This record gives sequence, C-alpha cells and structure tokens, in this order.
Amino acid sequence: MQRSLFAGISGLNAHQLMIDVAANNIANVNTAGYKASSTVFEDTLSQTLAGAGQASAPVGGTNPVQIGMGVKLAATNVDFTQGAPEATGVPSNLMINGDGFFILEKAGVQMFTRCGEFSRDSAGHLATADGALVCDDTGAPVDVSALQTGTYASYSIDQNGIVNGIDNSGVSTQIAQIGLATFPNPNGLERVGHNDYILSASTGVPSIGTPLTSGRGSLSSGYLEGSNVDLAKELTSLIVAERGFQANSKSITTSDEVLQTLVNLKQ
Repeated sequence: MQRSLFAGISGLNAHQLMIDVAANNIANVNTAGYKASSTVFEDTLSQTLAGAGQASAPVGGTNPVQIGMGVKLAATNVDFTQGAPEATGVPSNLMINGDGFFILEKAGVQMFTRCGEFSRDSAGHLATADGALVCDDTGAPVDVSALQTGTYASYSIDQNGIVNGIDNSGVSTQIAQIGLATFPNPNGLERVGHNDYILSASTGVPSIGTPLTSGRGSLSSGYLEGSNVDLAKELTSLIVAERGFQANSKSITTSDEVLQTLVNLKQ
C-alpha cells in the first residue's frame, strides 16, 4: 500500500516540476534570445517480487514480476532552435543566424549568450545591460573606442561580425571583429541568468572563431533574436501536467481510502 502512496507522491512532484518549467517558458515568451526548456521523465527503481525463470523442457520460462516505485525528473532539455527576428534599428543590436553563441566576459568569468542586445559603454567596449563585455575570437573584449575619437561619423557591423568605422567621406575602416562560440553539447550549458550560460563538465570544449567560419552562423545588425517559446505548445503542456497532477492525486486518495478501510476493520 505504501508503494502506491510513494508512487503517487513522486508523480505529484514530477508534474509540479513540469508545470514550473512550462510556466517559466511562458514568462519568458518576450525575452530576447531565450530558449525554451522541456522536461524528461524516467521511472524509478522497481521492486522485484519474482525473478525470471529459464525455460527447461517440458516447462516454459517465466518473466520477472516487478512493481514500479514511481517517476522522477531525468533532465530538462533546452530547445536551441532559431527564434524569430525582431527589428530594432540599433546597429549594436545583433542576431545570430544559425549556430553559435556570443562570447562574454564579466569579472574574469567567461559566459555565452544568444541575446545580442548590446550597447557601447563609456570605455569604448560593446557590453550587455548587466555590464558583461562582448569578446572577439581570442576571448579579449571587443574594443571600439576608436568610434569615440571623432574620426568616424558612424559605424556598421557586417555579417562576418566586423565592426567598421565610417568617416565623413564614406570610407570604411575595420576596427574590431566579434567572435562566436559553438559547443559539442550545447544542452550541457548552465543558465546563470541575464540570458547567459556558462560551461559545465558535459558541454565539451568550445570552438571559438569568427562568424561564417567552421559552421558558425552569420550576424544581422539592427535585429534581435526573439524568444523561441511556442505559446500553444506551452499551454498544452500546462494542461497535460495539470491532468497528470490530478490523476496522481487520485491515486493517493484511493490508497488512503483503502488504508482507512483496513484501519476500520473489526475482528
């Protein structure tokens, strides 16, 4: 009887986590560069009541008799498919078309992001809203301080990540180039907030280079990558999770009623 109670409780916990993940996805439906997550469940250990028996003429074999002990969360997978482009018209806003992550550095910590909502800071660097610096393919912060000397009237960033200063006569000069990183297992990246990720033991060694090299994507200036959350899918997941939660609640109440019947038995 305890097995059914514990199995039901594990089901409640698992489906609550499913609701949590779906709710977080919905909350970030308008977060630039956000990637939706999904839950993966697996069964827990099974109690073996009888082992398997080998066939031996004239008696056939028997299969094991096992009762499962519930369910648990096995993983949360991140969907890294491309989000829809959102035009901003800001030259320092960048969107990656294809594979890759922007490389960031903050307080000596290397991070990665798909959100290209950058701006120029007072020191002449491209930076995120929380102060992380955008890096080139060597891991050094991108230096665009030349744009603050008055030599250039404007600037542009092309699909190769090259930052070009444009003087009053329309002549372009390369100032810097933005780097991108790819990973053998991007699902191994750990979220750390602010749309950023850090390496983990399962990520693999990052491959760092420039856009449009070794399978890395191109950049689009003046655009941001929107969230790839599918609202219809997430709302459906909420319904499925709610029904699963209700069904597991019913198994607990049923087990409780059976126990109550046993308690009330009179000799």
